[in-house]
Amino acid sequence: MVLLYLSSLSPIPPPCSSPSSLQLHSRTSSFSPSRIGASSSSSISQVIQHTPPSSNPKVVVTRERGKNAKLIDALAEQGINCLELPLIQHAQGPDLDRLASVLSAETTFDWIVITSPEAGSVFLEAWKAAGTPSVRIGVVGAGTASIFENLMQSSKQSLDVAFAPSKATGKVLASELPKDGNNRCTVLYPASMKASNEIEEGLSNRGFQVVRLNTYTTVPVDHVDQIVLEKALSAPVVAVASPSAVRAWVNLISEPDSWSNSLACIGETTASAAKRLGLKNVYFPMQPGLDGWVGSILEALRPRDSF
Repeated sequence: MVLLYLSSLSPIPPPCSSPSSLQLHSRTSSFSPSRIGASSSSSISQVIQHTPPSSNPKVVVTRERGKNAKLIDALAEQGINCLELPLIQHAQGPDLDRLASVLSAETTFDWIVITSPEAGSVFLEAWKAAGTPSVRIGVVGAGTASIFENLMQSSKQSLDVAFAPSKATGKVLASELPKDGNNRCTVLYPASMKASNEIEEGLSNRGFQVVRLNTYTTVPVDHVDQIVLEKALSAPVVAVASPSAVRAWVNLISEPDSWSNSLACIGETTASAAKRLGLKNVYFPMQPGLDGWVGSILEALRPRDSF
């Protein structure tokens, strides 16, 4: 049986509660993974290798260019060398031009729901174009919330990140977003074209009125250097942060069944996509986010480091 490895992490508290650090549980004293059955892309013109000349990279980082620095730095603190191989890039969605006008309209929304850093960045550009109206935002987790940190200090309270769920998933967000009794509650949901309907369906079932705008999408990068790809294929771990990145990686591999190295996913949604695509040795944290992702990468590396 093929196995999916699940690393346990304590949940990130909502922004309104006092912060607490994530605790990582391992196989010995700091990891305690449970196992569930699982099975398990057109990319870049330039690749940066973050590793001393004499050593081979242990981890391939695959977020779009310019967005891998935090993970690279976190892994460097653990003495882990990285190869940067962006697998995806973002493109404009069909509803992007509508977002600023919707925010400028007299109709206001009780909540703006943001579920990824890219969705947050796209929203902020439209929010500024709309004249920085007062908005109340619900985010899926700490990584997404970080997009708003600087602006929250300077926006004079017109932008309020007021909610994050007990677990950083769309399903939990939809079940926990506060609703004022039986009163009409409206939600604006700027999202990726490729995002599922889980959030709007979950909110609609609770009585929210949801307006979804597909403001961006993800596509594979245009080109991959074959020499770099060969180096990436030999690295023990590939780190991915979205189902789109998983699909892009699988499309680059001529025979996915023969690739036996590990995939470290940022969260359960990405890991599920890897399972559906038949990949093996898939690791992910219970709580999505940078700390959990690093923990899953360390866990994925451990079997190899033990030999």
